[in-house]
Amino acid sequence: MSCVHYKFSSKLNYDTVTFDGLHISLCDLKKQIMGREKLKAADCDLQITNAQTKEEYTDDNALIPKNSSVIVRRIPIGGVKSTSKTYVISRTEPVSGTSKAVCKNTISHFFYTLHLTL
Repeated sequence: MSCVHYKFSSKLNYDTVTFDGLHISLCDLKKQIMGREKLKAADCDLQITNAQTKEEYTDDNALIPKNSSVIVRRIPIGGVKSTSKTYVISRTEPVSGTSKAVCKNTISHFFYTLHLTL
């Protein structure tokens, strides 16, 4: 029996996946890890990186040699999506009175607290 040692990046200890042969495909390794960790393929995908060389395995047909150690990260199915949005704020509109009062109350509370500590 051959094995690959894996650990999630957030964990300290390695777990082991066993298989027959000299190599395991990335696809088969992901399936075994997801089965052992009770993860659903519909919820996330796994990013597998060689622990020694820091090489990320991206091709599902890539062969991972026996006795390798890998780091596993859960990622969203579609990969990481950019969430950067640009908002344009018009400065010509007056600021509402409630936000001024909140700011004023916060500042006066700060100085009151500061005064008590001196």
